[in-house]
Amino acid sequence: MNLLSILGLAFGAAWSSGINVYATVAALGLMQHYQWAQLPGGLHVLDNWIVIGVALFMYAVEFVADKIPLVDTLWDAVHTFIRVPAGAIIAGASTSDLNPTVQVVALLLGGGLALSTHGTKATARAAANTSPEPFSNWALSILEDIITIGAAVLAVFQPVVMLVVILIFLLLLVWILPKVLRCLRRMLTAARNFFQGRPLAEISRN
Repeated sequence: MNLLSILGLAFGAAWSSGINVYATVAALGLMQHYQWAQLPGGLHVLDNWIVIGVALFMYAVEFVADKIPLVDTLWDAVHTFIRVPAGAIIAGASTSDLNPTVQVVALLLGGGLALSTHGTKATARAAANTSPEPFSNWALSILEDIITIGAAVLAVFQPVVMLVVILIFLLLLVWILPKVLRCLRRMLTAARNFFQGRPLAEISRN
């Protein structure tokens, strides 16, 4: 793979990790295992049934949690500390065969891209939770899964196209960035409260 293709895969996988890191890891691992694609750098470690199995199990847990209002908000809050580092690690691992400077830049940008999609997801979920009916939450959850798996596949097979998608997303994100940042602050506060042992009802009131 050339440099542009590797970066497209690295950033695309990091971007999708911000939405659902477990689906991203499982999709990449399965594509590598069944030789549908040859992943670059250190991503070959994903071709392991232990890694794939854990990712699929956690994806199933998230699939259920995402359908339950307030539980999905808490889940997103806690996963601020998982999706963002995971996106950075995946981007860095993708470029491990390249110049160390490129790898560090990819790691930093990968974390930023994961944060951007995670924040957007959290904002959309917070808005959906204001609705009394559950269907908007379910629809968002299924749409997120489709986007995540689609982005992982696109990053592998059409990495340059994935870079264009990311660019368009970032341009759109500029319009909604203030709202995303406010929601991220609420997510971080909820996560901190969770680790301090405050009850979910009290967190939701805040």
